[in-house]
Amino acid sequence: MKTLICIYCEGTDTKIAVVSKEKEKIKLLRTASFDVLTHKHEVDPAFASIQIEGDTLNFNDAEKNEGSLGISNPALINSELKGINLSKCLFIPGLTEPAIYYHIFEVSKKAGIAKVTQEIISDIQETKNVNIDKENLGYIELADRSLLSVFLTGDVNCISLINSLARHNGKRYYKIPSVKSAEISLAYYVAKRKKFFPDDHSLVVYIGKEYSKLIFLHGRKLKHIGGTLDIGTLNLHTYDVYFSKILLEMENGGISSLDNIIVCGEDDSENLILSFYGTFPEANVSRLEFDDIDLSEYSADQREKISSFSVPMAIANDYFDELSEEHKGINLLPKYVKEDQKFFQFAWHGYAMLPLLFAAAFFITMQILINNQDEKALDVDLGKNTILQQQNLEILNKIADVEGKINSFDQTQTILDSANTGTGVWTRIVKEISDFAQGRQTLWFTKLTKEEENKIIIEGYALNKYVLTDFAYTLKGSAILKNILFESLREKNAYKFTITFNKNGYEQGL
Repeated sequence: MKTLICIYCEGTDTKIAVVSKEKEKIKLLRTASFDVLTHKHEVDPAFASIQIEGDTLNFNDAEKNEGSLGISNPALINSELKGINLSKCLFIPGLTEPAIYYHIFEVSKKAGIAKVTQEIISDIQETKNVNIDKENLGYIELADRSLLSVFLTGDVNCISLINSLARHNGKRYYKIPSVKSAEISLAYYVAKRKKFFPDDHSLVVYIGKEYSKLIFLHGRKLKHIGGTLDIGTLNLHTYDVYFSKILLEMENGGISSLDNIIVCGEDDSENLILSFYGTFPEANVSRLEFDDIDLSEYSADQREKISSFSVPMAIANDYFDELSEEHKGINLLPKYVKEDQKFFQFAWHGYAMLPLLFAAAFFITMQILINNQDEKALDVDLGKNTILQQQNLEILNKIADVEGKINSFDQTQTILDSANTGTGVWTRIVKEISDFAQGRQTLWFTKLTKEEENKIIIEGYALNKYVLTDFAYTLKGSAILKNILFESLREKNAYKFTITFNKNGYEQGL
């Protein structure tokens, strides 16, 4: 559970109690008080530092400022709370008159809460001519079943002090979950700790430095809250002043006698208790003890002064019991504080825009999801098209190869056709020479060559020169018998010849 910093603002005196709840028991970690006018503050000389939620609370520096002038209240509080992570703490202010106002509503509670609240507001407006907001109003049932309403108007100095502390530390605000009535919280704590009989009339006397409080109980319920007394330890000269004020408030509250008197605050000395015994001999006079609070951080001498912080500790007890639903307390947290502490601060038209903002966010989110799905589908198509493109490139490469082969085939075919044509010419030439020489054994050939252009030369030997003439006439292409040489060939006379002709004569026959 978070650490509580309970602040009780009473006139010029401000008291602070730092508490936490451990193992269902409240533990008092530190107390401090200071005067907001003279800037003098007092810090209990307990331990130099205490670990609170991982942070160190150090009050040594606060002592250096004692009695100094010109130091603002936030600076004083900040020095006393040095080492605490204030952002993780909850601040609970305790208010008293004139910061809050009390109003008794005589009609018993018979209707629902909303109707009773409206009736109280109307009654306050008629009797006191004050308009209040229902959120600034709280009420409890008194012992006579009438309702004691508590309300505040305007800004609260104690809350302003906490906000100033936040701004001093660079924060917009510190968390204030509740605002309590000092008298009601103290009355609840006393009734919880003391064993009163149902018919007992008890008085709680809280003595401050400048002001004192008189709170009357009937049994375990609040009976009457007396007016604030302008007397305290700083201006008290005799205890007899208390007794006359008590008798006056008893008459105003319709209380005939007192069975119990509980003293607390700045003065709970033995002399005060004996004085009360002398004036109210039939009453049981005692101090307010704090045996339900863990005071292990304090020495015996320091515990004797702990009663000065009765109200801050009672406020902490009231808040913790309210959280655990042991009782239903009142919460006077002003509306403007609730608005300031909201994470999102909107006017009424801002809240009207929230559905539109939600719809716009939903629409944008849906569009993003749809676009993401479309993007994934396009990525899949892109992958398929990329594979198809690669396959097409491979096919185009194959087509290019085929086209190359087709283009080269025409050239090859031309060459083959040319070769075939030449082959046919030579075939006819050879066939004609062979046919002529077939039946003539006196003629043979030694050489057949092709020279420039289409000129063909045939060389050979013949035993009869007339055969050569006949052979020359046989050949086509204007055959010319160029020369005949007479030579001996194996003991025979032979004629060596050379014949030229044009092979075009054979191509014309194709």
